[in-house]
Amino acid sequence: MLTKFTRKGVLFFILNILLILQILVQNHCAVIVPPEGGLRDSLPPLLLKATPGDSTKNFKGNRISFLFDEFVDLQNVQENLIVSPTLKNNPTPNYKLNTITVRLKDTLEPNTTYSINFGNAIKDVNEGNVLRQFTYVFSTGSHIDSLQLKGRVLLAETGKPDSTLIAILHTSGDDSSIIKERPRYITRLDSSGNFTFRNLPAATYYLYALKDEGNSHRYLGDQLLAFADKPINTQSQTEPITVYAFAGEKEEAKPQVATTTSSSNLPGLNLGGRNRPNPAAEKRLRYQTNLTNNKQDLLTDFIFSFDQPLKLFDTSKIHLYTDSTFTPVTAYSFVKDSANKKVQLTTPWKEATLYHLILDKDFAEDTLGRKLLKTDTLSFTTNKTEDYGSLKLKLHGLDLSKNPVLQFVSNNTLVSSFTLTSEDFSQTLFLPDEYELRILFDENKNGKWDTGEFFGKHQQPEIVKPVSRHITVKKNWQNEFDINL
Repeated sequence: MLTKFTRKGVLFFILNILLILQILVQNHCAVIVPPEGGLRDSLPPLLLKATPGDSTKNFKGNRISFLFDEFVDLQNVQENLIVSPTLKNNPTPNYKLNTITVRLKDTLEPNTTYSINFGNAIKDVNEGNVLRQFTYVFSTGSHIDSLQLKGRVLLAETGKPDSTLIAILHTSGDDSSIIKERPRYITRLDSSGNFTFRNLPAATYYLYALKDEGNSHRYLGDQLLAFADKPINTQSQTEPITVYAFAGEKEEAKPQVATTTSSSNLPGLNLGGRNRPNPAAEKRLRYQTNLTNNKQDLLTDFIFSFDQPLKLFDTSKIHLYTDSTFTPVTAYSFVKDSANKKVQLTTPWKEATLYHLILDKDFAEDTLGRKLLKTDTLSFTTNKTEDYGSLKLKLHGLDLSKNPVLQFVSNNTLVSSFTLTSEDFSQTLFLPDEYELRILFDENKNGKWDTGEFFGKHQQPEIVKPVSRHITVKKNWQNEFDINL
């Protein structure tokens, strides 16, 4: 077999022959210009020899060297290098010219198969071609363990993979092991979330996946985590295992609800004052709304977003009116989020209608002590019904026993969700956009996704399944889709 250097030599020889022929044919040319560039080297380094050889048995030493067919470089070694079973002290490989040397600092266990995976650390010097997932295996015993464990990790909230997570195996079933102990085995995920543990002995393990913060291989309390429901025996477990990752175990505070009825008293107006330059802006309460081009969506609430948490919010000092006559809206409500930074105004909007939201200067105060400098009036118009499209979906193969909730996602943001009671879904008005669809299996029937809890309860998160087909809802159009799940 030709080495990489030999292949390059043959190509160089052919290019020179072609150049000589060109000179002979075009001898009338006064100036000869050699061809620029040449074929780019796109091949990663090629291993010529490992000492001791790959799959060596009865390994006794502490030094392994790798000879390649060209000069090599190492990048981000500690982030890439994985030794399994894990060592107390991870080796730091050295490299010089076309040789990489690994010195093992720990005393190796007897009758144990080890693997050293370089990840994407090895590349050639000239072109930076990466030798991906280069792995070397050896055993301190008389045989090489050959069992495998395969599986997949998905994000529970979206049903999508995250290749930045790692899968790990522990020998202890104690919950605290993922915090206090090094895992026995580590492997990476591919772009689809798949993982494979290789060269495993016959044993029982506890499977986890987590976001590896700081290359610690441990759970730090706030990163993504997934776990298998029961211990896994590598001899009997032949089917791939899927685990679902969730973030943290924080309990969300319930929103605070306040209801108000509008007053007929009309406060003083400051038309358009909110958008005017203000020399005392740093002392003024700052907020944003979810209006788009000064238009209010008929299907959603009006939302205030404050840059600092509120310490005071007085609903009696907010008033809602319609039309140029400032007709009072009879009833509306406010919902404040647990962080005190968002407030939703809920009312049955009328289409193509002018609204005025009047904010007294003392209606709110944030934790920096900022209020409005004077009364504000926000005037906006609601959308027309023809700004929307109607939507009908036929969801073939929907499992109603799992309490499905249909989620509409746009630009990775959950836009709306609907509890399903049949395979048919329809809405008279639906906001035009391109949507990704997901199905939430709502175990507790609360209409939203709920996270998991590992410590103590070992409760898995609710699962979301992405729908492969995306849809586009067109404005002023009857949009109908048949979708196979």
